[in-house]
Order: sequence, then structure tokens, then C-alpha cells
Amino acid sequence: MSKPQISIIPLSQIETGQECDVFVLLAEKELLTTRDGKPYIRVNFRDAVREVRFPIWADAPLFEDCKQNWEVGEFYKLRAIYRNTQYGPQLEIRKIRPVTDADQADGFDANQCRPSSRFSSEAMYDEILTLAKTHCGKGKLYQLIVQIFKQNRDAILDTAAARNHHHVFFGGLLEHTLMVTRTAVFLADLYLTNYPELKTRLSKPLVIAGAILHDVGKIRELRYDVVAAHHTTEGDLIGHAVLGRDFVRDFGREVELDPEIQTQLEHIIISHPRFTDWGAAKPPMSLEALLVSHADSCDAMFGTYCRVIEQDDMSGEITSRKNILGYALLKNMT
Repeated sequence: MSKPQISIIPLSQIETGQECDVFVLLAEKELLTTRDGKPYIRVNFRDAVREVRFPIWADAPLFEDCKQNWEVGEFYKLRAIYRNTQYGPQLEIRKIRPVTDADQADGFDANQCRPSSRFSSEAMYDEILTLAKTHCGKGKLYQLIVQIFKQNRDAILDTAAARNHHHVFFGGLLEHTLMVTRTAVFLADLYLTNYPELKTRLSKPLVIAGAILHDVGKIRELRYDVVAAHHTTEGDLIGHAVLGRDFVRDFGREVELDPEIQTQLEHIIISHPRFTDWGAAKPPMSLEALLVSHADSCDAMFGTYCRVIEQDDMSGEITSRKNILGYALLKNMT
């Protein structure tokens, strides 16, 4: 009697106790020791949705192979059983080998094995430029946005929004920027509609331009390799707010942006983090800067909350306090 064929299933869809073949990215590998001095290697395999972090003990058959041959940033095909244990999810690996070109015929796609936006980067890119055209007019401010986006298209399409807190994935910067811009449109319309006297004091085009460009400096602050986002040297030394201001200053000269508008736009960008220890050179000092700062903060914190909840392995309705926020959250109710 022939053995049943093993199915290839995405890591994020495997149920506990199920044995299958799976394509994964090795995102972490760290040699550690227990309190008793017993060596082990902590590994982290992941796809775009789920990651499974667990130990390979020194007396396990795969320990030496893991230690000598498994490479962080490489894709692998595993035959494994997925288990939920009291220590969190684990994979009981039966077979492992690096992915080959032939695996594409069985459905291997690198983009499905690394964290990416759920939305099309091309579609988000196009929508942001459409919002710019709709709300910033067809003048110099719109030209500035188009020039920056077109000349930095590849970086804008791929860059993450942060290293650890929110939108930490390919296309994360675009997703965050789009959500902030949509929120900024809503806030500007809300206040201009309900407080007509603000029409001479609150510039909607500046709000929308500021929202679109508030984090553009991150394409120079961060580099996202296959595994994770990293700060560049100028990102560490200067920070994305000032780097973003430099984009506006340099491209503003090219399109001959009005000096007063440029100064106000630069202020929005350098003040949007709000606090100096978050990277702000100034607090928000204009109505436009205030709206962009709060739109940014709302989406960043929402993304951080979602990340904490998604990564939590605790049973029950409350997450562990051991997370990037430092306090527990209520999980999504079902």
C-alpha cells in the first residue's frame, strides 16, 4: 500500500499536528546556551504571515547541519509537523533543503515567504499620486511630489516604514503613507467643513503634501534586505525627518517651489514625530503640521498594536507584556 502524498501548504495555513511540505525563509539563527550550559540554536522560520521561533537542541539530529549549513536570509523547503506547545508554536523538522529553481513549479514564490504589504505596491503608489493631483492641484506642490516619487520609485515601492514597531515589511512605507494621507484628507475636510473661518488659515494642499512626504526620508534612513529592515549610516546619524526635509529642499529648487510654501512644508516634515526623542527637530507649530502629526501617530500606533497582537503566542484574551510597547493588549475578539 502506497504512502499518502505529502501536500505543500503555506506555513500560515498549517494546522497543529499537521505534517506537510512548506516553503519558508530562515529569518533568525542564534547559538545560545541554557542556564545549565547546554547549547542550542534558536531559529525562526517564517512566511509572509506567520513566523515560528523554536530551539534546535544540541542532541537533535539536525543540530550540526543547522550550525554549519543553515543560512539566515535563505529560503528552504521543509517537511515538518507543526505543533502548538506550552512554549509556543514549533516545527518538528523531518527533512530540510535549500529551495531550488525547480521549486517554482510547485508554487515557491519568495514574496510569499517574506513579510509584505497585503496591498499591491503599484496600486498604492498610483493612489497616492492620484490623491496628490486631486488635493494639491496641478502647480508646483504637485510637481514636487511627482518628481520625488518618480525619481525614487523603486525605493518607495519596497521600503519598510520602520525597523521594529509598525509596517515592518516590503511596501510598508507605501502602506503607511497611504493610510496617513487618507486620514489627513479626512481631517482637513472635517475641520474646513465645520469651521469655515479656517479656510484662510488652514491649507488643505499643504496638509496632503505633508502627509505624502512626511516619511520620504525613510528611503535613505532604512534598507530592507530579505530578512529585516536596517538603519543606514546617515539614517542613524541624521534621521528620516531631516533627510525628508532635504528631499523637499533639493527638489523644491528644481520645481521652483514658492519659498514660503517650502518653509511650511519643511516644518511639517521635521515636526511630524512631535517629540525630540522620536526624531522631531521642532514640535508641530502650524495647523497643517498638527494634522499630519496626529494622522501619522494614529496609523503608526495602530500598526504597532496589530503587530504586537499578531506576534503574541500567549493563550487567552490578553497579550504578554513582553513586547515592543511594554504593556499588555486586548486581543481581537472573535
